Amino acid sequence: MAELICLAPEYAAEAAVWSERYGLTAATVERLQQPGFHLCLGGDGLSLREGAGGKAVVRVDFAAGATAHRRRFGGGLGQDIAKAVGVSGAYQPSVIDATAGLGRDSFVLATLGCQVVAHERQPVVAALLDDGLIRGRQDVEAGEIVRRIRFSFGSSHTLLIPEADMARRPDVVYLDPMFGEDAKGSAQVKKDMQAFRSLVGGDADADELLDAALQAARCRVVVKRGRKAAPLANRAPSYALTGKSNRFDVYVLAKVAPLAE
Repeated sequence: MAELICLAPEYAAEAAVWSERYGLTAATVERLQQPGFHLCLGGDGLSLREGAGGKAVVRVDFAAGATAHRRRFGGGLGQDIAKAVGVSGAYQPSVIDATAGLGRDSFVLATLGCQVVAHERQPVVAALLDDGLIRGRQDVEAGEIVRRIRFSFGSSHTLLIPEADMARRPDVVYLDPMFGEDAKGSAQVKKDMQAFRSLVGGDADADELLDAALQAARCRVVVKRGRKAAPLANRAPSYALTGKSNRFDVYVLAKVAPLAE
């Protein structure tokens, strides 16, 4: 069971709430003397902190850093993710981000005007994302965007339920299976990805998720892959958008447009 370290006594009540919500057990600050990454609660919210003297800290912050830069200078509708999902000036599709992780792509899609439901099943990652969304909604600049994201804790294998009523289906289901990078890129992994690897390993059951996504989506399924990675479940997409390091495989079911009345 995952642990939560409360960095000061004044956060004990809040720590108890997080522990109850995500099934975490309490740990003392002495755990930070051990190697690896540890979930901590302090004055800046939840974070993953590197133990044994390491300095790496991973937080979800939609109002600052790389996320804020992407919000201001991300390229808008010209981004490959916007093209893959089918965002246009006339229509912003609803999206389920079925493997949300730290919510970076959910935030990009919300920045583009999409209403996003973000699923995450790993308790520590889910807690980090939930905490970031709570703080993000309170930010003056990012709040309007973050409020377009609704979070659900759990596995998309069970949360992606096909709806008989097309009006209730998401237009798009978006998948970014963890650690689907090209093998040659795995030696240069950022600190947050190192933390993820130590916590959750890989998405060994990601292939099974493609069928569930195709049954749940109304218009299309989009799968983010490493540039040279094999298609998910070895199923060829309708088409792909390939960038410098990533590729978006698009499985077309219908035109991305409002549901005809």
